[in-house]
Amino acid sequence: MTDAQIFHDSDLDRAHKAKWFASRLAIYGVLLLWTVICLFPIYWTITTSFKMAPDVMQGNMVPFIDYTPKWLGWRSLGLSPDTISAESTVRAEFLKRFMNSTVVSLSASSLAVILGALAAYGLSRFSYRFGFMRNPDISFFFLSQLILPPVVLALPFLVLYKELALLDTRIGLILLYALTVLPIVIWIMRDQFASIPTELEEAALVDGLSIWGAFLTIILPIALPGMVASFILSLVLTWNEYFFAALLTGSNAVTLPVMVASQTGSQGISWWSMAALSFAAIVPLIVIGVVLERYIIKGMAAGAVK
Repeated sequence: MTDAQIFHDSDLDRAHKAKWFASRLAIYGVLLLWTVICLFPIYWTITTSFKMAPDVMQGNMVPFIDYTPKWLGWRSLGLSPDTISAESTVRAEFLKRFMNSTVVSLSASSLAVILGALAAYGLSRFSYRFGFMRNPDISFFFLSQLILPPVVLALPFLVLYKELALLDTRIGLILLYALTVLPIVIWIMRDQFASIPTELEEAALVDGLSIWGAFLTIILPIALPGMVASFILSLVLTWNEYFFAALLTGSNAVTLPVMVASQTGSQGISWWSMAALSFAAIVPLIVIGVVLERYIIKGMAAGAVK
């Protein structure tokens, strides 16, 4: 090999490395930009909770440079360092609303996942006939329930809940929220069960297991990632739901979204209080998402092994 060929190959190698580095730089640059765009609302919410009214109106964004952080937003909730040790009716009210959102969202999401998984398993494994409707029609019927805007159902649910004495109760919201997210759970879990080979159940039946035994011991562990994803999606939707919570509750079962929206008065919107409340409502979802992500990966690995 001549010196010219060696130099030529070296130039090609450097050009290839430069092209690879430029492509990587562009990819990571786009990802970094997208990360900033996605996280900016959270950053804005956190910083706003430490602003005074003039800082909010002037659009100051960078703490300690554009403005000096204050505990105004957190003090209004009784969660600032100087108020956390003292009694606070506002903090008690916040904790009550937080507990309402936690109980309602977790219960409704769990109920929707349980019922949705059973319905989806039946639609993916058995053939049904209800009048002219077959399995695809029944699946579409569930999904079509999401087409109706919530305001159309406002009056019927208001009258029904009044007759059943479910107004301003946690159980009322749990049943309604489970009903609203059930179609989404059914569609996610139906595809999840459909991707699992039926031979696994047939082998389990040959070994002496019943249909329920095969479902609980074989199919359910494999479908765990889909169930966790359905639970997270249901939890986010029910946690952030505002319309029915504002319509069907008054004092006892009011949730955090209603409390956030109530941060208005004769002086206008208390942006700092609303930001503090919003951030307090976001944190549990972030924690749950991070924790359950590990279980999604674990469930996928378990499914691959099985």
